[in-house]
Amino acid sequence: MTDSLFSVTDLSVLVSGGSRGIGRSLAEGFARRGARVTITGRDLSTLEKTASEISTGPHRVETLVCDVAQPDDIPRMVEGVISKSGRIDCLLNVAGVNIRKRVETYTIEEFDGILDINLKGAFLVAQQVGRHMLERKGGGSIINIDSLNSFRPLKGVQPYAMSKAAISAMTRGMAMEWGEHGIRVNGIAPGFILTDLTKKLWSDPTMQAWNTANCPMKRLGQPEDLIGTAIFLASPAAAFLTGQVIYVDGGITCGMPWPIPLS
Repeated sequence: MTDSLFSVTDLSVLVSGGSRGIGRSLAEGFARRGARVTITGRDLSTLEKTASEISTGPHRVETLVCDVAQPDDIPRMVEGVISKSGRIDCLLNVAGVNIRKRVETYTIEEFDGILDINLKGAFLVAQQVGRHMLERKGGGSIINIDSLNSFRPLKGVQPYAMSKAAISAMTRGMAMEWGEHGIRVNGIAPGFILTDLTKKLWSDPTMQAWNTANCPMKRLGQPEDLIGTAIFLASPAAAFLTGQVIYVDGGITCGMPWPIPLS
């Protein structure tokens, strides 16, 4: 028996920042389940390589070059998806960057670079897709990639944490304004996820021991761990769910572990 409650078959899905890491994994997860997926990023060769590797569903994954830090790229990108697929049913707003430094050492250029992509770029992509959904009057789902930093900021990533806290507010604000039009806006806040960009950090035995001590599930997350939540949020199963941020973090934001022995 096939249950359509969690189906994303034939949904037109745009993944901003879909060429690698979390975006790539989410794009593949939707493609495997019959969605018509378009991935975007800054480098065409990387996009095409990713598309060829994850096009395992009934539809080939499409690609479009877009640097979300360049506002003029965004309308062209959205129009390109619509021209190919006819509509956008779901946006996965993934593109993001980070620089680990002490607060006092960030340059203005570094600060602007992080906020331009993580916040302004994410807002403009969601705004442009939202306009399309409003005009189409067919509803839709926008899923913003948040972070556990919006719950409890980590040391050494202050601009990144600021940008993700703003994404939480953006998610709730857009949900309030667009809910009456059937547009649902939610967030996924990943915990510590092992990707190509974080392998070096998590190869440190001290970091591994810290995660084991603090994460209730005693492991790092994999990009694939986020697929189920994203599929749920995009599907009819989440039809009455909007303005929420779901922490997919192995429980690391549940509380603060302490070394008291339990009998």
